[in-house]
Amino acid sequence: MNEMERNVMVMISSAGQSKAKAFEALKMVKLGDYEKARKLLQESKDADLEAHKIQTKLIQEEIASGKNNEVNLLVVHAQDHYMTSQLARDLIEELINVFEAKEK
Repeated sequence: MNEMERNVMVMISSAGQSKAKAFEALKMVKLGDYEKARKLLQESKDADLEAHKIQTKLIQEEIASGKNNEVNLLVVHAQDHYMTSQLARDLIEELINVFEAKEK
């Protein structure tokens, strides 16, 4: 496995962790534990940040080298995971806000 593949696998793993933490946060809302939900949401953001750092690194390396990296199914898969984890986290964060506001 080369460095690019390792980076992409870390990106997939981080994005998956982010999405899992976000959905775990939503489960905490069902139990009425908003404090735990917010903590899990922050963990989700932290994992997403790791994926973002790798994505940014890959883009910067491509720009610096002046040549395009090979776009393969693994890279597309990683980008898909990253984008869906962001969407899930953002949507779940808004759901938490809505449910929390209804409780007050």
